[in-house]
Amino acid sequence: MSNEMNEIREEAKRLLDNFARALEKVKVQGEKIKKPHGGYRNEGSGQKADGDFRERIFSNAPEKYGDFIIAESKKWQ
Repeated sequence: MSNEMNEIREEAKRLLDNFARALEKVKVQGEKIKKPHGGYRNEGSGQKADGDFRERIFSNAPEKYGDFIIAESKKWQ
């Protein structure tokens, strides 16, 4: 390898060693406790949907495959 590459490697090693020594001096306080997530809704018993809901949605869908609606984002309006 060239002399320049060796110098770069040695400089990188010095930087990493200095950084590792500096990290050893850092005092870490106790572990932080994560707060529980909020904002979840409570599931209810559910309600009966309109009888023709499925038919209306499928009639409005531009592409269908059996019981599935094929949709791309921002394409179905």
